[in-house]
Amino acid sequence: MDQPIAYFITWTTYGTWLHGDERGSFERRKGYVRPSERRRLAAEALMTDDPVRLTRDQRTAVEAAIVEYCALQGWVLHAVNVRTNHVHVAVSARQEGTAVRSQLKAKASARLSEGTGLVADGKNGARRWWTEKGDVQPVWNDPHLEAVIQYVNEQQ
Repeated sequence: MDQPIAYFITWTTYGTWLHGDERGSFERRKGYVRPSERRRLAAEALMTDDPVRLTRDQRTAVEAAIVEYCALQGWVLHAVNVRTNHVHVAVSARQEGTAVRSQLKAKASARLSEGTGLVADGKNGARRWWTEKGDVQPVWNDPHLEAVIQYVNEQQ
């Protein structure tokens, strides 16, 4: 099987998990990176907006945008959990996982920006809702998918 049966996608809200954070951080080619106060301060200095903590209404709006977009695309949304500082999605889609992540973040950003009147992309002083990328884990079998769904639904 060369196509995963689903993706476990996670992304964080802007400014809530910086490189060097006390929880550590992740880089694509390096993997886990240990906490570093110097690195966290450098990342903080590069921020162009305040950190984002989603309100209950914003969380509801993001979840609705994800549900609607998955239905529109014909994707199977297995689970979604929108927290104050991150989003988890388990979804089956016949596209590359990073493309799915980008589309979901774009739709969620647009929905949030509609509700506030702010531009979604963060350029030219407008609100940035999310970190630049996020995590995409392929799910290759049913037991793994069941574990991901349980994590998203119950262990947050």
